[in-house]
Amino acid sequence: MIYADYNGSAPLLPSVRDYLKKRIDTDIYANPNAIHSIGQKVFQGIEKCRDVIAGYMGCYPDQLYFNSGSSEGISHIFFSILEYAPQNKNLVITSPIEHVVIPKALSFYQERRGFKIEKVEIDNNGMIRIESLERLLKLNADSIALVIIMAVNNETGVIQPYKQIAELCQKYKVEYFCDTTQLIGKGEFSFEDSDVDYAVCSGHKVGALPGTGFVMVKEPTKLKSHVFGSTQEKSLRGGTQNYIGVETLAIALSDFQSNKLKLENLKEARLKFEATMKNLFPELVIIGDKVPRLAGTTLMSYPGIHGQAVQIELEAHDIFVTTSAACADNQPETSAVLKAMGINDDVGRGVIRISLSYNHGAREYSIIENALKSSYSKLIKIKSY
Repeated sequence: MIYADYNGSAPLLPSVRDYLKKRIDTDIYANPNAIHSIGQKVFQGIEKCRDVIAGYMGCYPDQLYFNSGSSEGISHIFFSILEYAPQNKNLVITSPIEHVVIPKALSFYQERRGFKIEKVEIDNNGMIRIESLERLLKLNADSIALVIIMAVNNETGVIQPYKQIAELCQKYKVEYFCDTTQLIGKGEFSFEDSDVDYAVCSGHKVGALPGTGFVMVKEPTKLKSHVFGSTQEKSLRGGTQNYIGVETLAIALSDFQSNKLKLENLKEARLKFEATMKNLFPELVIIGDKVPRLAGTTLMSYPGIHGQAVQIELEAHDIFVTTSAACADNQPETSAVLKAMGINDDVGRGVIRISLSYNHGAREYSIIENALKSSYSKLIKIKSY
């Protein structure tokens, strides 16, 4: 079996599974906010994990707050900035290729607070046009509440020039939230070096337990409490901490640090696989192949063949892929991201996304390649549109 949907959700890493087996046999279970000795051991464990993760992320421990994942982190950032924005800060700049949670949250604040939304232009590779962003910043700097542009697109794997975006936002004195959900654990990222103001992580994307994650913020005083409770996370996120989830986050990110050099081998194997597939099927489209992408992400389409048909064929070979973002996998239509890139339905409805981790390489791509050869050869004969 080859699970090739790591952009959707990563299985628990072997190091995380091994840790959990040992962790279950301990007696260290308590409310970390209790003052008795076991509670304090749990609390100290959380703080040790915060120190470890902050070190990996290139931020200070007091800039990192644990939560349930990126969706909550995004909601927390939006609440902290947009709910409290002064009247004259009524504009948000974003891109047309953000994860669905971004436009949904923005729609809420449009209705609630009357925010205006401007979108930067993107090219047909799914890369934002820096000149478009700078034009918007130059014209509207005084009224911009927030710039929201992701680091990596979850469908295409295209890596955005987020450091350059941050530099421009600094120049025009505008805050920048960078959705780093698909970058952390799949590529190098340093919060300090990036110079972004806000970033997020979901544990299930990096091989930790689902339902855990964190938000990073350059100026912690700008965060407002959004889950009411007691003094947890410096009173910024109420509720008893998911301390075992936090522990697995530290294990998973440590695993990435130990194995990140494998990314180059993964990238080489992916490029060889893509070249072979293009040679075998010249009509095949590799989306975003002209710009930097995550080492293990391929979004490909054979025009005229439905992606879901390919997905079903691959599953018969015990290979599991998606047709776009996992959260929209049951919608047999061109995704909003691909439409924004100017990709027509003939290609857009045919996409499959293959996303692997740094623990994969030539072996897995060879198996996928053979299965795709068989699948496309079969489906070409019965093309449906």
